[in-house]
Amino acid sequence: MFRGRRGGLIKILWHDGQGMCLFAKRLERGRFIWPSTLPRDGTDMTVKIKPAQLGYLLEGIDWRLPQQTWRPQAAG
Repeated sequence: MFRGRRGGLIKILWHDGQGMCLFAKRLERGRFIWPSTLPRDGTDMTVKIKPAQLGYLLEGIDWRLPQQTWRPQAAG
């Protein structure tokens, strides 16, 4: 999973055993709350998150303090 520089876009690469898929999601308002990726001594900059945290991240909810954020009033 990758986040855009401004934080409003994420891209997810997923491999199902037969091929790769690229999923992208952009928030209309706000930014995706991203886990800290500060490099530690002798480690890379990868982060592991739990499935629940991924669900919050994809919905645009701050997974550190789960509360519903702004939601559009109407689609289209």
